[in-house]
Amino acid sequence: MSDKTVEVVIARWSDRFFAWLIDFLIVSAVSAIVISAAFGGLEVSWDGDGIWSEGASYVPTSLLFFAYWVILEYKTGQSVGKRILRLRVTDMHGGPPGLKGVLVGSFGKAFLLPFDVALGWAFTNRNRQRIFNMVGSTLVVKIADRGGGPGDVTYKKD
Repeated sequence: MSDKTVEVVIARWSDRFFAWLIDFLIVSAVSAIVISAAFGGLEVSWDGDGIWSEGASYVPTSLLFFAYWVILEYKTGQSVGKRILRLRVTDMHGGPPGLKGVLVGSFGKAFLLPFDVALGWAFTNRNRQRIFNMVGSTLVVKIADRGGGPGDVTYKKD
């Protein structure tokens, strides 16, 4: 048994915001292209009882955000924005997140982000968790800097 303590560095809200912003720009661009291709333009509106309105892109775009975060954060713990800012989603002990935690956290981020963040600031600021991170038992952490460059890595064979 090891008595080594693992230190988990909780990511700052500002780093998380900039990672989200990068992801937002990527997914929004993809969503705009897909909706434009599917409906012949971004400003499609039908009169009367038509099914499309200007706000109708919210659901497909949110579903795209949800899928983006679930796939990337479950497989690697990182979205593109998190990778750039050296952040990772983990379980409460710094290990890989479970699928349930990623699903819950991604749902809050994709569909209810303003409420999720506001309630997180108010009630879970100790661990800098959004409400849906708390419910899903996940954290966003800063990836530790090992120091030095690639030359500082050594490899050992069995």
